[in-house]
Amino acid sequence: MAKLVRFGVAMEDGLLREFDKYLRRKGYRNRSEAIRDLARNAMVQEAWEQEKGEVIAAVALVYDHEKRGLADRLTDLQHHAIPMIVSTLHVHLDEQHCLEVIVLRGKASSVRKFANNLLAIKGVLHGGIVATGVPSTKISTESIAFEPKGRK
Repeated sequence: MAKLVRFGVAMEDGLLREFDKYLRRKGYRNRSEAIRDLARNAMVQEAWEQEKGEVIAAVALVYDHEKRGLADRLTDLQHHAIPMIVSTLHVHLDEQHCLEVIVLRGKASSVRKFANNLLAIKGVLHGGIVATGVPSTKISTESIAFEPKGRK
């Protein structure tokens, strides 16, 4: 297990009360777990914004499958990005609309460019990108819980 370092944090009492409410809503067992998660999230967000490092991203898009050539265009683009694509999910929402979720892994700049190209295709009605960092050996993942918070 990675060595844990204790340090003090000072904050206004009102902010601390709100932070403690946040901890309860999110199911954290203690402030340290929440602060570690917030620190990791800040680093992942910075890497995404600065297009540094490797990321995993889910691109979700809703499109009109009756739009001529759109499904073929989406498939063709994915076939040209196979090294980046981890998985896809296709859901029929109704007789006209489909949801496609594409999981990507790669350099942040490449993933962002590919995801934005998919979302910009004519006939894609809406969508979004959720990205997170791939843990590096520099950041310990041993303290990351793989069970719901608050449960043991």
